[in-house]
Amino acid sequence: MTDTPLPMPTAGRPAGEILADLGELRAGDIDWRGGRSFSLVYNPDDPDLERLQEEVGAAFLHENGLNPFKYPSLRQIESDVVAVATSLFGTVPGAGSLTSGGTESLFLAVYTAREHARETRGVRTPRVVAADTVHPAVAKACHYLGVELVTTPHRPDLRADPDALADAIDDQTVLVVASAPCYPYGVVDPVPEVAALAASRGVLCHVDACLGGWLLPWMERLGHPVPAWDFRVEGVTSISADVHKYGWAFKGVSTITYRDPAMVRRQWFLYDDWPGGLYGSPTTAGTRPAAAMAGAWATINFLGEEGYLRKAEQVMEATRGFLDGIRAIDGIEVHGEPDLSLFEFGSTAVDISAVGDVMDDRGWNLDRQQGGLHLMLFPYHRHVVGEFCSDLADAVANHGPSRGVAASYGGAPV
Repeated sequence: MTDTPLPMPTAGRPAGEILADLGELRAGDIDWRGGRSFSLVYNPDDPDLERLQEEVGAAFLHENGLNPFKYPSLRQIESDVVAVATSLFGTVPGAGSLTSGGTESLFLAVYTAREHARETRGVRTPRVVAADTVHPAVAKACHYLGVELVTTPHRPDLRADPDALADAIDDQTVLVVASAPCYPYGVVDPVPEVAALAASRGVLCHVDACLGGWLLPWMERLGHPVPAWDFRVEGVTSISADVHKYGWAFKGVSTITYRDPAMVRRQWFLYDDWPGGLYGSPTTAGTRPAAAMAGAWATINFLGEEGYLRKAEQVMEATRGFLDGIRAIDGIEVHGEPDLSLFEFGSTAVDISAVGDVMDDRGWNLDRQQGGLHLMLFPYHRHVVGEFCSDLADAVANHGPSRGVAASYGGAPV
């Protein structure tokens, strides 16, 4: 295989040949099953669950959620998954939707806030206020929706600063966003303070729990300290939470939930000014692939409360092992006090980028941030704690000059 783009074939090719070519194309992809990747795919360390998901994915591969009246199974599946989410997060049944991922969930949160402010307050130049640690998908949503994003500096503890947010809110602010947790540092923003601030100004408050939403409830039940973050906090008006992260479903399925069920209706698009009859959709997508929706439903039913508690404890076991091992290595430090299973570590004594180069050479796919190296941990990682920390200690002690690999998140345009 080469990097030359494939032209349109003049004739079809045998299935075996196509599968062989795809195998070659995938040869350079990360091996997410081996515990050496720390993002993108959340490895539950559960072959039985993985086999179930593959069977469900195949069964629903061709179904289309565009018209749930033609697919009552999908209508029930979405209703069931949303009901679980609303129960976990503390709002009323039906107050939410399934989406394709965190980006769409955040897009809808910004959109509904914009429309709510236009209707109730006459806002015409909408602004969203958040700490500079907020996920870039919020910036992306604002970009597409014609909303100004105003970010404020975070506190020394790496969490949002309510005082800075207060100074940034004005009469055109439609939404304040808090993170549970923020991606760079794995810390939960002071949601009660942020939500109270937003409520006092008559502004909606969204909690981006795309990462933590399907892990924090189980951590709390296991007795781990969990900062207040969900609808039990007065002033929180919407929450985004990805089932395909710590909900252990496959890509791509997320939830957007609201305190007020009426907010869900602001998402709806209805149109009949054309010859084809009424067109309607509850989210930004028209055609909605059914496999991920059914996969989420199957995953929830396969694991149940006991399974989610077990996975959460496995995640925390891996997190404790990695944190203890990294903190025992002279010359590097964990930044902040992570509330969950993701964090950044760096150094003022050694070139952390060069350390990352050595870890790359040894097959560890660490994510690089502007301030250090980033880890996000899953159940399988508890099997590789010792090997990772041994390699990291050696990389800190024996590294050459940095190769200048840039910090990045997501992919650049091709």
